[in-house]
Amino acid sequence: MSFSPEQRAEIEKAQRRFAKLKSDFENLNAAQLDALFREGRCQNGWQDRPVSDNQLKSIYNLTRMGATSMNCSPARFIFVRSEEHKEKLKAAMAPPNIDKMLTAPVVTIIGHNTDFHEQLPRLFPKPVKPMFDEDEALRMSTAFRNGTLQGAYLMLAARSQGLDCGPMSGFDNALVDELFFAESPVKSNFLCGLGYGNPEKLFMRLPRLEFYEVCKIV
Repeated sequence: MSFSPEQRAEIEKAQRRFAKLKSDFENLNAAQLDALFREGRCQNGWQDRPVSDNQLKSIYNLTRMGATSMNCSPARFIFVRSEEHKEKLKAAMAPPNIDKMLTAPVVTIIGHNTDFHEQLPRLFPKPVKPMFDEDEALRMSTAFRNGTLQGAYLMLAARSQGLDCGPMSGFDNALVDELFFAESPVKSNFLCGLGYGNPEKLFMRLPRLEFYEVCKIV
């Protein structure tokens, strides 16, 4: 792959930044790992504490830096805060999920743009857009896979900023698409409540599979 002198200079700067990061790197401490993974929990209830626009922007700015295939970045997010739009969302939700989701300060609709390839000339320095123009199945699977990955990045980004998450897939995707993504190429994937969790609403931690049950080293 050939690069212009300007691009080569940017590549060299990125390489130096990364090398310095790795030379200075120290593992996350136990409390940070607890917040992100070991003690991070899917929330069933929320404290009455707001989430600001600046917090949402900070979460997105971390999320967007996570890796996606060819930097395709297909995820699209709607942060639902107003009662008006929560009421719209309620119509698409399974009844058992309504209270625990809609009482969150913010409900995030995580979607993926099935026409993400239109942005590839801007996002990726190689002419790969025609590959997706010509293969709808590849385009759809790439959008779904990478959009899901970005949804996971969003959850970790939120936890890293001190917020809690309540991801959920119990809703009518087609109705959400009609209500929030009408006349667009975006399709909904899952929902995620964002806010400060109410510890009194948590249950015991459910089991996880052990390394030997799911992993192989070959």
